[in-house]
Parts: sequence; structure tokens; C-alpha cells
Amino acid sequence: MPEQKNYDSPEYDIFKKKIKSMTGLDLNSYKNQIHRRVHMLMQRWDVTSYEIYYEIIKKDDKKLREFLDYLTINVSEFFRNLPRWQDLEMKIIPELIKTRGSKRLKLWSAGCATGEEPYSLAILSSETGLSCPPHVLASDIDEGAIKIAKNGVYQKKQTINILQERITKYFTSIDSETLEIKNDVKKRVSFERINLIEDGFKNDFDLILCRNVVIYFEAETKRKLYEKFFKALRPGGCLLVGSTEQIFEHRSIGFESASPFIYRKPQ
Repeated sequence: MPEQKNYDSPEYDIFKKKIKSMTGLDLNSYKNQIHRRVHMLMQRWDVTSYEIYYEIIKKDDKKLREFLDYLTINVSEFFRNLPRWQDLEMKIIPELIKTRGSKRLKLWSAGCATGEEPYSLAILSSETGLSCPPHVLASDIDEGAIKIAKNGVYQKKQTINILQERITKYFTSIDSETLEIKNDVKKRVSFERINLIEDGFKNDFDLILCRNVVIYFEAETKRKLYEKFFKALRPGGCLLVGSTEQIFEHRSIGFESASPFIYRKPQ
């Protein structure tokens, strides 16, 4: 098996190019932690070469799903990190409504994984009286994750952060362990495949959530992405990042701090 730290081998370079061509995921944009995860999965699957590794991923949808989930660490819980959602509900969204003089806010869950975050945002938009359209934009690079998200079926344990009255209001029980998002919530979300690093962004967003997506990105890649988000926001709009993704250089990008892990584009 290739050495775990041999990230510059010709074989690994070929593997990365093939993965990018197939999935859009550019492993060169990530720090070495993500590369170690690649090799750890090789060991788990008892794979001895990058060529065999790629063929397995290419031919087996379940293995591709496991590969992408393991690398991108898809979020698997509604209202993850609840205090930040409370900030959005009690402070940020009301301030945006007041500033805009309208309840038509443009919201984006960037890196939506299997849908827990954009559906959480859709529930919050309903609770705060936001109009629909516009829909919550939910994007991810992984079409398999988007397919799961559109289906809208989840385990009850994933709703641990939701009040029972909201579960009753926004979910339908399938069985003792499984829930499905109601159509009224699904209708508030529009899914789209977007490569955050390479694709251009729409603009005039009022609120962008990008959490637990850039944790393994190289510093230069992170900054370029945050600069793209800054341009995509309307003046006064906010960006929410993950609890381990504080933007230390936010002032030099143009942001001001609005709340913990929430950054505002000045008016």
C-alpha cells in the first residue's frame, strides 16, 4: 500500500485528477488531514493501489457514497449547534427583516450535505414568517447527497434539537424510528449542485450558511471562498460558519462581526 504521507506520488496525482473529473471534488484544495482520511479508508477497504481504489469508487455507488461521506463529513443532525440557530431566529433574521423592510429574504445553505441544514433553515424561515418564494437555496457538490436530501427521510435521533411541537408541525412519522419532512417544508427548499471552489455564485443573498465545509481546506482556498461569499451577499447580509471555523481575517475581507461565528457585510 502507498505510504500514508506520500501525497505527492505520481499515482496519487492521477487518482486525484480522476476523482475531480468524476465528482468535482478537488483534493488539492484540502489540507493533509483530508489526505490522511483517503488513506485510512484505503486501509479499511484493504485496497493496495490507487488504481484499484478508484475503480471500486467508480463502479460501486455505495462505496462512492461512503468515500464522499467520509471525506466531507456530511452533517447528520437538524439545528446542529443550537445556540447559533437561536441567534438566527431571535436576532439575525429579525434584524434583516427590519433592515430590508420585507420578509422576502434570500437564504443559502452552501454545502447542504443530506439536507438537515437547509430543512432546518426552511423551518426557521417558516417560524419567522419569511415569504416563499424566494426558496432556501440548498447546494452541494455531491449529487448523491442531494438525492438523499430531496427524499427528506431521517432518523428520529437526528431531530434531538427540535421541540416536539415543531416535530409534530413539520414532520410526518413513518415508523417508530423514522420521520419524513412534510411537503410544506420541502417546497421551501430548492436544491442545486454547486462546486463552491470552482463555480460562480448568484448574488444578493441576505443570509448564507456554510458550516463544517471548509474545515479541511487550505488557508488560501478558505480565504478565496469567503471573499466569494462576501461578494454574493447584499450589504447588511450575514455569513454563518461552523463552530471550529472562525474567520480570523474577516476584517481584511470586509466583514464585521455580528455574533459568534456570524459575519456581516456592512451596509
